[in-house]
Amino acid sequence: MDSEKRCLSMQQTKRMNLLDFPLIKKFIQSRWYPGIFQWIAMAVFATVVYQLVAGTSNPSKNFGTSTTWVLWWPIIPIVFLVLGRFWCAVCPFGKLSDLVRKFVGSERPVPKFLKKYGIWLIDLFFILITWADHIWGIVESPRGSGYLLLILTTMVVATSVFYERRTFCKTLCFLGGLAGNYSRSGMLELRGTPDICKTCKTQSCFKGNEKTEGCPMFQFVRTMDTSADCNLCGNCVKTCPNNSIRISPRKPTSELWGIKNPKMEHAFLASVIMGIVFVQNITMLEIWQDILQIIGSLTGTQNYNVNFTVAFIISMLLPIGMLMLTARLTASKWSKTAIMENFVRFGYAIIPLDLAGHVAHNLFHMVTEGKAVWFNTVSLFGVNLTGDPSFASATTVQFMQYGLILLGMAGSIYTVYRIGNKGSFSKLFPYYALMVLLAAINIYLFSLPMSHRV
Repeated sequence: MDSEKRCLSMQQTKRMNLLDFPLIKKFIQSRWYPGIFQWIAMAVFATVVYQLVAGTSNPSKNFGTSTTWVLWWPIIPIVFLVLGRFWCAVCPFGKLSDLVRKFVGSERPVPKFLKKYGIWLIDLFFILITWADHIWGIVESPRGSGYLLLILTTMVVATSVFYERRTFCKTLCFLGGLAGNYSRSGMLELRGTPDICKTCKTQSCFKGNEKTEGCPMFQFVRTMDTSADCNLCGNCVKTCPNNSIRISPRKPTSELWGIKNPKMEHAFLASVIMGIVFVQNITMLEIWQDILQIIGSLTGTQNYNVNFTVAFIISMLLPIGMLMLTARLTASKWSKTAIMENFVRFGYAIIPLDLAGHVAHNLFHMVTEGKAVWFNTVSLFGVNLTGDPSFASATTVQFMQYGLILLGMAGSIYTVYRIGNKGSFSKLFPYYALMVLLAAINIYLFSLPMSHRV
């Protein structure tokens, strides 16, 4: 075990450290990082909320709607892949939390309930917000989107008044689970240098110092082995007295290969996200009304809310059931423990496909509606531009979507191979087949004509 740790330490030392570049290190250590990005994000956020609540009710003409759902939401998973949770460092909610705590915060410890069940609450909020979008038309309604952001803002303020650090971000933010899972596939990591950290007596990366707060996400760099809860806020870089911190590029998905403490809630969310991608695609298809009719004949009602909820639950249960069946087929003993261990371990392998499906779905909005962001931005200054909002044809977008899904499938298959310790093809075949099947379902859905929601 000690030799493995030494080998890992040597590999980490050999990686490029972006903090070895003086300009980058000086910038991250300065008060300008991440502050300059935070204040820009705060200004844009304020404008977005105002436009959503007080601007035009036409979603295709509203600056807030197009900026949030046509630009930000499609780009955010790409940010998680390339830069890890950097968005969380500059997020307006995070900055608002810092300001509230600075002036009126009581800094109470996080409640034990939130510590224990926070990630499950995040999973639940993510599911509920996605469900509510279709029930109340949040995406299509500027007012609905604005009120959602105001509700989240209220939650941020409330938790920041009573609890320490970024309790909301850590235990309640609906984007937190998505950010954590996708960042595990990310191409950037922040870690400490083991040989230096083990001799440190200050623990300032966690505790902070007189100038800079400790890690807002309650992370201790010395023991941190995942990017799921690292916001790249730079606090540890500012406070570390031993020059131990490194920020290094890495191979995408590499963190997924050796999760030391796999958790059910992460594997569950990975499966649920795949189901949500399914339902987001299905509701934009021409055959959606036919599907509702079929469900209605089974439920005995034509109530949209009821029938959509049934479709929503089925879509989420489908990948969960498929993963559970595969876990059972590959369990050496058909005991509940063995099956659940397989479910949790290999659930992480779905994450690259989740990421690909999420990006591919939102690519349709960004490419076929993207110019609306520019049109609605210049309209704030009294300039009226009109025209085709698309950058490319739907056919071009489809081929791009196919490529993304195939890339995600390759990432998931290779992750299965590495999680399975490079086991024999026959032993891991059910998981390979699962990833191919999930990719095939995505490709089929993307091959069908889609309509715009905004």
